[in-house]
Amino acid sequence: MIVRSGILKVSASHAPAQLYRDEELALMHIDIYSDMVCPWCRIGKKNVTDAIDQWVAESGEDVTVSYHAFLLDHSLPPEGLPFRASMAHKMGGEHRIEEMLQRVTDAGAAVGVPFRFDRVTRMPNTVLAHRLTAILPADRQEAWIDAVMMAYFEYGRDIAKREVLLEIASDLGLETFPLETALDEGRGAEEVQEDLERASAMGISGVPFFVLNGKYGLSGAYPAAEFVKAFGKIAEQSGQ
Repeated sequence: MIVRSGILKVSASHAPAQLYRDEELALMHIDIYSDMVCPWCRIGKKNVTDAIDQWVAESGEDVTVSYHAFLLDHSLPPEGLPFRASMAHKMGGEHRIEEMLQRVTDAGAAVGVPFRFDRVTRMPNTVLAHRLTAILPADRQEAWIDAVMMAYFEYGRDIAKREVLLEIASDLGLETFPLETALDEGRGAEEVQEDLERASAMGISGVPFFVLNGKYGLSGAYPAAEFVKAFGKIAEQSGQ
């Protein structure tokens, strides 16, 4: 089941403060709020990426993206919890888990995003992963998020662990020593907290959540075609 709602108006006072960063000339900017243990976020990210590719090809307009942290479960301990026990607690029983996982797996397969929940044993705390996203340069964040989600959803790696995250970074060709130093210095924590507070201020209670041009919110893993329609409507309303 794909969860979605209509285009929501986002209060300008709660929109991301540095919306365009170095891309002031872009006509469409998308702020994505997600958690790397959220399967619908992975599906939604694939869909919005496909939609952006289509929109750019058809309109010739640039689209820029910024990534923001969200925590599905603020109560997770730093080391995380066993996956099955955590899911059973959230869903009200073990008997509901398989149906949900199959639904997600089928939805992912439909858009070319694989899930191997048979390999997933942990429900990890993603604060460290989000901090590393904030630490990395903007042009490396998308590949990083994709790699972390792949490591978790396809290989069942425990992305709460610092050593696992640094290994993923190394596999991407990133220098790990500066990242270790940055984590030791506490970098990224403030940015993550700001994202969480901003999401709360905007009333975001679930992810994925997409903010377009700092004004319009899309909640859920929309199909790519629906994203493209939304882009068109927003472009019309903006007089572009």
